[in-house]
Amino acid sequence: MRSCEVAIIGLGLMGSSALHSLVRRGADVLGFDPMSMGEARGSSHGSCRVYRRFNFESEAYTDLSDQAFSGWRTLESITGRIILKPSAVLEAGPPGSKTVAASRAAAARKGPITGPTSGAEANSAFPAFRLPEDWDVVVQESGGILMAEAAMLAFREGAEDRIVRAAARMQPTPAGIRIATSDQEVMARQVIVAAGPWISGFVPGLARHLKVTRQAVGWFRPAKPETVRYGEFPIFLVERARGLVYGFPDFEGRGVKAAQHDQGPEVGPDEWGPPATDEELKTVSATLTELLPGAAGPILERDICLYTNTLKADMRADDGNEFIIDRLPEDPRIIVASPCSGHGAKFASAIGAMVADLALDPQRTPPDAFRLDRFSGFASEGPGCSR
Repeated sequence: MRSCEVAIIGLGLMGSSALHSLVRRGADVLGFDPMSMGEARGSSHGSCRVYRRFNFESEAYTDLSDQAFSGWRTLESITGRIILKPSAVLEAGPPGSKTVAASRAAAARKGPITGPTSGAEANSAFPAFRLPEDWDVVVQESGGILMAEAAMLAFREGAEDRIVRAAARMQPTPAGIRIATSDQEVMARQVIVAAGPWISGFVPGLARHLKVTRQAVGWFRPAKPETVRYGEFPIFLVERARGLVYGFPDFEGRGVKAAQHDQGPEVGPDEWGPPATDEELKTVSATLTELLPGAAGPILERDICLYTNTLKADMRADDGNEFIIDRLPEDPRIIVASPCSGHGAKFASAIGAMVADLALDPQRTPPDAFRLDRFSGFASEGPGCSR
């Protein structure tokens, strides 16, 4: 039976980042994933994701964003690929918007804030917008478009011989973690489970703490293409009572990509069809028409993404939609990496390195906010589990 030091189940952005980090550190690692690059399933498929340096979700994310930024730039220098395309990020909401206030506070901790601060100023700076003049606005100049598929290719470059393109099952044994595919078995000392919406199938105790949701994405033909060009039009997040809508400049010639960030209907991990409907994209279309008329227009393309969302923790204050990065208490040879909930992609370079640290250093512990013991089902410390 083949053996390895670390096996990775799931090679989306997080698993591929961990693979890259472990290979560069000389670890004996194998990655398992049945899907090929570009396949329209998995939470990491598609060309792009938003990179925000300052994040309204948590104060802890700013340092993580800085680590990720350094990781993306290092990956670019190693591979020669363009991974992170610089872009301003504009966030807007009604007066008193908690989203804008949280991002503004995070940005202020790093230095002075420049750019539009009101709807009137944003409309003047970016003609595609038609925001109410009294709206709150904050602009991050240090954001970017994360080229997700290019990043996965870069992470895997030079590690092709470490990738097994097959579905895998795992079974803990006293001698190690047995990884089985349809035609081979591998004994691993440790396993990183980064299986996205399928993660509960490998860590069953997680099922009651997670919710997988269907997220509709559309590309819109802009009414005024000259106002939404890359470099002249920012990534945007617009908060309304009907939900939070985000989108990109037309940087690929495919139109303006936009979607609703709020969680969609709950689905199973294999429920990818049918394509996004007009009804599912109704709020996005209406938001563009009302607030970004230069970007509004007919739907050119449609896609579906799945969010794997954590529910509220029951052992300490946690509003949910937070990452899980930790060793499994009952078997610390198994490392769980589920940094999803719709905002994990931007951090993948940093999280992959964090997960690799856990695999290579038994004394390393994850950030408290990401630990499994915030859930009652994982609160008791198992044998050999150090905290």
